[in-house]
Amino acid sequence: MNDSASRIPADADAPVETLHEGRWLSLRKRGRWEYAERNNPGGAAIILAVTPEDKVLFVEQYRVSILQNTIEMPAGLVGDERGREGEDALLAARRELEEETGYRCQRVEFIHRGPSSSGMSTEMITFVRAWDLEKVGPGGGDETENIVVHEVSRREAGSWLFARAAEGYSIDPKLFAGLWFIEHGRH
Repeated sequence: MNDSASRIPADADAPVETLHEGRWLSLRKRGRWEYAERNNPGGAAIILAVTPEDKVLFVEQYRVSILQNTIEMPAGLVGDERGREGEDALLAARRELEEETGYRCQRVEFIHRGPSSSGMSTEMITFVRAWDLEKVGPGGGDETENIVVHEVSRREAGSWLFARAAEGYSIDPKLFAGLWFIEHGRH
């Protein structure tokens, strides 16, 4: 039997110190460990979206934190807007899908929840699958975003991502988990 309690470091009981608090993130320290904490308790939702033509939706946008264009799956923060503080991941996913891609879905399904980077952040991400997509608008994000939508054949999605990486795009490794969930997740 695994006794995981014996592997918990002494720092785990140390008080939390706030090193910096921003609008969206805070930098905390517990013992000798520094980590980022999202100021919205809902984390983020990543949307696994496949069009009726069997194309996976990806979004391209410039990320200031890494000074590079990235390819990602549609995603967004949960409960980050005023008046939506209690929003759940499924509702956020519907909202973000339409905002970023111009597609609306008939239903969303929870697939998996876990840490985005457990050694660096408290953020939890929820993968959701969007079903029965219908194009209803242009997408592109809100007024603060400049998102380009890519519709890629599901069969060719992996090789398409590697080709974008070869061109210099940053490819979020979670995309490959997302593709696996599309093929093997709950249905």
